[in-house]
Amino acid sequence: MSTTYYTEEHEWLSVDGDTATVGITNHAQDQLGDIVFVELPDVDDEVEQGGDTVVVESVKAASDVYAPVSGTITEVNEALGEDPAMVNAGAETTGWLYKMKLSNPAELEELMDLDAYKALID
Repeated sequence: MSTTYYTEEHEWLSVDGDTATVGITNHAQDQLGDIVFVELPDVDDEVEQGGDTVVVESVKAASDVYAPVSGTITEVNEALGEDPAMVNAGAETTGWLYKMKLSNPAELEELMDLDAYKALID
C-alpha cells in the first residue's frame, strides 16, 4: 500500500516500501500553465532532499522541481520527452516525473499529508 506526501514547493510523492514516485501537484501545474518541456534527471543520479532534480518549462516560466527526500533515481518518465503536456493532463497520475529509492525514510516525517497541503494552498 502506498502513502502520498506533499511538500511546500508543490511536489508530491507516493511511497511504497522504500520506493517513491515523484511529481508536481495539480496546483503547481495549474500555476505553471501549458508545459512545453521537462528536463529529467538521469537514472542512478543521487539526489539530496531539497536539491534540484527536474526543470519544468511552461509557456509562462521555467521552474525547478526539488527532491522531496534523499535517494537514488531508479526510473524516469520517458514519455514526457515526447509529450510534456502529460504533466498538465495528469500531474498526480500519468504525468509523474521520476521514481527513486529512498536513502533516508525519516525525511518523510518532514512532509505534509493531503489535508495539510490543502490548507497550504487555500
